[in-house]
Amino acid sequence: MAISDLHVAYPENREIVQGLRPESEDDWLIVAGDVGEFFADIEWALRLLAERFAKVIWSPGNHELWTVRDDPVRARGVERYRMLVDMCRSIGVVTPEDPYVVYDGPGGPVTVAPLFTLYDYTFRPPDLSKEEAMAWAQETGIVCTDEFVLHPDPHPTRDAWCRARLRETEIRLDSRDPDLPTVLINHWPLTRHPTEVLRYPQFAQWCGSVETADWHVRYNAAAVVYGHLHIPRTTWHDGVRFEEVSLGYPRERRMYGFDGAKALRCVLPAADGGRA
Repeated sequence: MAISDLHVAYPENREIVQGLRPESEDDWLIVAGDVGEFFADIEWALRLLAERFAKVIWSPGNHELWTVRDDPVRARGVERYRMLVDMCRSIGVVTPEDPYVVYDGPGGPVTVAPLFTLYDYTFRPPDLSKEEAMAWAQETGIVCTDEFVLHPDPHPTRDAWCRARLRETEIRLDSRDPDLPTVLINHWPLTRHPTEVLRYPQFAQWCGSVETADWHVRYNAAAVVYGHLHIPRTTWHDGVRFEEVSLGYPRERRMYGFDGAKALRCVLPAADGGRA
């Protein structure tokens, strides 16, 4: 099962999370980022889910990495991420820093690979430089809050941190068991195709990296799970199933008539009874 973008600071979302339960005692749960902004809220939600599901696998989103004014945890950048990893390990939640686990249930066996890649502003129009794309976003008022509260320390920029994460992640993926397919989990979409339906195309530059465009093929993905866009849907690329599994904000669910109580998405087995 999978879900992302829980945003538990919203009371409606917190209530939905409190109601999430597995269908069987063997169900695993993927949480693909943006649990919340406050360290205590993130721990509350992941601990609750870890007590209910046989295994919980977490990939961080941008909101977990924010250092917001009212959060007593003042850590920034890599230090904050490391604190989140340590917290997850203390409650038995699998992180991108842990050995990949193998799911051997219906639709398996597959290597379940939580990733943390960030973004490098390359999901922008090809005729614009990074500076021009940022100016375009600023002119239209579509600027991601990350620019103010997601600090890359000790890296000089968020895209520099992204490049470091990409190299580290490739090394880990290259060392996996090549005989098993994978379920790749990342908060940000691995290809830019999902961003083509964004209402505000300026936002795409905060949504991923062109460097991951072939990972679903290169790493033999049975499925790719992501969030961030708050556009829950299933798409196919190169014969691989991509699942956007966001719960999203209450106002979005009301606008689109999305029942948050049914937000859990089945990743495996595939709906047709086989692998994607």
